[in-house]
Amino acid sequence: MLKAFINIFKIPELRNRLAFTLGMLIIYRIGYWIPLAGVDQAELRAMMEKQSGNALGDLAALIGMFTGGTLKQSTLFGLGILPYISAAIIIQLLGTVVESLKKLQKEPNGRQKIQEYTRYLTLALCLVQSVFYLKFFASTDPPLVFPELRGTFTYWACGIAAMTTGTMFLMWLGEQIDKYGIGNGASLIITAGIVSRMPSAVGWVASNFKLVSAEANQGDMNPMKLIFLIAAFIFVVAGTVLITQGQRRIPVQQAKHTRGRRVYGGQRSYLPLRVNHGGVMPIIFASSLMMFPGIIFPWLKNVGHQMQWGWMEHTFDFLSAELTMSGGFRFMYLLVYIGLIYFFSYFWTSVQFQPKEMAENLRDHGSFIPGLRPGPRTADYLEKVMERITYVGAGFLAVIAIVPNIIVSAFGIPFFVSSFLGGTGLLICVSVALDFVQRIEANLLMRNYSGFLSGGDGPGGGSGPKIRGSRR
Repeated sequence: MLKAFINIFKIPELRNRLAFTLGMLIIYRIGYWIPLAGVDQAELRAMMEKQSGNALGDLAALIGMFTGGTLKQSTLFGLGILPYISAAIIIQLLGTVVESLKKLQKEPNGRQKIQEYTRYLTLALCLVQSVFYLKFFASTDPPLVFPELRGTFTYWACGIAAMTTGTMFLMWLGEQIDKYGIGNGASLIITAGIVSRMPSAVGWVASNFKLVSAEANQGDMNPMKLIFLIAAFIFVVAGTVLITQGQRRIPVQQAKHTRGRRVYGGQRSYLPLRVNHGGVMPIIFASSLMMFPGIIFPWLKNVGHQMQWGWMEHTFDFLSAELTMSGGFRFMYLLVYIGLIYFFSYFWTSVQFQPKEMAENLRDHGSFIPGLRPGPRTADYLEKVMERITYVGAGFLAVIAIVPNIIVSAFGIPFFVSSFLGGTGLLICVSVALDFVQRIEANLLMRNYSGFLSGGDGPGGGSGPKIRGSRR
């Protein structure tokens, strides 16, 4: 591995791409600390600390995971790159049901046109979300906006312009990383925001560590808890890498073609079907949906109390206690959460995976699955296989998703610490890190250098690149 790191800096182009990517991420983190004009940061921080543990605090933690921090401070990049990700997902989903978008995806310049639509939709989402954010800051009790700016045109105009411009700048930053750097720009920006929270988690563990404690509290870190956290982190990361890279390989046989006296084709290959085909999207959808009951049910409970509907008050009081993380390890919450993860896993797979189109492509290229006739039977077989492996992948996502909640309940550890033992953040970090390493590996092997996954100093055992133009 040390040789692979050294080989990276031997290639000027790869070295420049890495430096450019790192520079863009540093610019992103600098912009995160620029405060939004007109918002009292101290009052906002105090209010969010009071809300930690209830539904609003959980929603703020989920949003903060994608915006690069927490909602304890309002910054220029307060919306993060989440509107761009949401716009890309919406366009992708519309591409499966709208015929004009389907045709556009198959055209030579279709991707550029779809990217343009994504930018326009991102701008619209930024305008809407920034209005809601600024309305939230102004409607709290007490308001988080400075008295001289409350309800003024300056507050609204500057706030909307700043937050929208910040997100559009992050979108441009991600595109520049895609073009001149290494890796997916938007994914790297999200990962940088998640990883930036790790020092505070490590600091909390260090400050609460007690070798010998006279008064044992649930939140104190003793040596056994520390060893368990380290072992659990290693085990969960290793399992995440294993399942993320796991594939079901379907054998594919290429048909033979005789031209004159020569026979072409007849090669055997395989069709890789990922076990976790939905990636991190099912957890994101399920987590977002699970935040709403904790916000809506208390309001419905108050409605029942005002209208003298006692049954509604008691029913929603029970549901709001069960369906929020503030109650700790709740069986009902986890049961509904797992059910939603399974539902969205199959939903996202059905949207992304098209067995009929895949079977037609195999038939058009003269390939077939041994023992199956090309066409509908191949499509049915691929659909059945994907349904089975999706069940396993959804089970893995469910286990990863509930691990932080179990750690919070069993050891009294804050959620921002236990989130590194599973959940959305860990899956995003592992997936992006694997993609980043694979891209570097491809660049090294393309220039005849050994990478992270290959042994030796080079493909042929040499210590450097081969001399071009020479014949052996």
